[in-house]
Amino acid sequence: MTGPKRKLRRIDAPFVSLGPSGVTVRDRLRGLTPEDEEVLRLVGGHMGALASRDLKARCADGLEHGKETWAARKRDLTVESSSRWAGSVTKATHDQWALARRGQAAYLDSLDTGIRMLRHRLSLPVGQKGTKRVPGGYRSRHEWFVKSRRLAALEERYAAARADGEAGRVHVARGGRMLNTRHNLAAAGLTEAGWRKRWEASRWFLSADGESGKRFGNETIRVTPDGEVSIKLPAPLAEHANATSGRYVLAAKVAFAHRGTEWADRIEGNLAVAYRIHLDVERGRWYLDASWTRPVVRTMPLEAARAAGMVGVDTNADHFACWRLDTHGNPVGDPARFPYDLSGTASHRDAQIRHAISQLLHWAKRSGVAAIGLENLDFTAETTREKHGRKKRFRQLISGLPTGKLRARLVSMAAELDMVIVAVDPAYTSRWGAQHWQKPFTTPTRKTTRHDSAAVAIGRRALGHPIRRRTTPPHDDRSDRRGHRTVQAPSGIRGREETRRPVTDRSRELRARTGTTRTRATSAPKTVRDARSAGTWVQDSLLLTD
Repeated sequence: MTGPKRKLRRIDAPFVSLGPSGVTVRDRLRGLTPEDEEVLRLVGGHMGALASRDLKARCADGLEHGKETWAARKRDLTVESSSRWAGSVTKATHDQWALARRGQAAYLDSLDTGIRMLRHRLSLPVGQKGTKRVPGGYRSRHEWFVKSRRLAALEERYAAARADGEAGRVHVARGGRMLNTRHNLAAAGLTEAGWRKRWEASRWFLSADGESGKRFGNETIRVTPDGEVSIKLPAPLAEHANATSGRYVLAAKVAFAHRGTEWADRIEGNLAVAYRIHLDVERGRWYLDASWTRPVVRTMPLEAARAAGMVGVDTNADHFACWRLDTHGNPVGDPARFPYDLSGTASHRDAQIRHAISQLLHWAKRSGVAAIGLENLDFTAETTREKHGRKKRFRQLISGLPTGKLRARLVSMAAELDMVIVAVDPAYTSRWGAQHWQKPFTTPTRKTTRHDSAAVAIGRRALGHPIRRRTTPPHDDRSDRRGHRTVQAPSGIRGREETRRPVTDRSRELRARTGTTRTRATSAPKTVRDARSAGTWVQDSLLLTD
């Protein structure tokens, strides 16, 4: 007798992801003179010091921050820079403090998840086995003791983080990413002097928010249609100006190759464009980033996205597994795989993701579809080591999936090719895909992997079809009548679909059950069957009864 079936969780309906909310383009500042670089360093260092001081003041305000304190900070900064520079600094400070608060809330959630899991496992007897959903007790008394110590440490961290959250305290520093590198210079391949240069460059502030209605969309860092770049110098550095109104014009000119027409249309219409100047210390190159916002709209209704079929994509730690499906949910052609390598530096990982996404989008475009089905992955609760225990490699596998960066890049890059992303619930896609699609599509010349079948499951869910291949027939269908067939009947249980047994077998069963024998002949004599099999025609003998 089988046990009760495990209750499945609710599966959310698929939806079309919103398009990108902003655009950023970049160009190199070529031909800068030594005087230009010196002025950029002076402005960046001066404004960076003001930004650091403003961030310290904002963190000191905590939850008591309001419009009055914001205005007071801006007035203090205006004296040493300008009104627009001060506005950009205070806005960047506010965004950085808000980001730190979100990170603090996520840290509290992670600690709470680990504490609850530790308490559960410590409450179970040592050696008790767990289930697929809930882990069991610890393997030994020693492990139980070590985990009890870890529980006390996590509870102490949680209390401290919660106290900071309630008081509005955050621990953040400008250029904080370089702090960890300072303690690992050998692993980063840097000297102390080289690290110091990167640390100072990361703390510079050369960003200016755009302003609609102003000339070319920005008064602080202005870029003309012919590519001339000029900067409004802060008040203490006005002596370095080489143009009117306290401006400094750089010798380098920019020309945005990507989205250049869209950028030119914006500045010709005096629409807001934000600029950021930064230095790549490793290469010794200066760059200018231009960014602007666009209204967030759903680019295509779900019904229109499904009209030409779908490409299902299964995201893995080292590749995308893809398969094209028609409108009925049937796989078409062969599956595709686009690998990427997430080892190495951050720039290398980012380039690998962009290259794999580019291959995926162009392959989908050639397939003739207008949408890509993708899992709405979120492994926040799965990466804690308290849940998976000794499965360190599995935790590293989940943590290595670039879910957040993948979603952002795929949505923005798909919008350039007029394609949309349909997000689906990831529940049971790998399991049901392997159950219903892996074996039927495996041939002597093609090996269908579990990831390929998961891509089919994702695509079918994005199209609104069930993952399983068969549906229940209507009632009173043929001779089966009610309730015999089930959806995707398991192998080995044929029921009435099996071949009828020979008459002789049924006669023996009847004699064994009733003790009687059949007297009517129901088949031709063996000699007749032998003659027919030999290719000659023989008249059948009469069927006689007693």
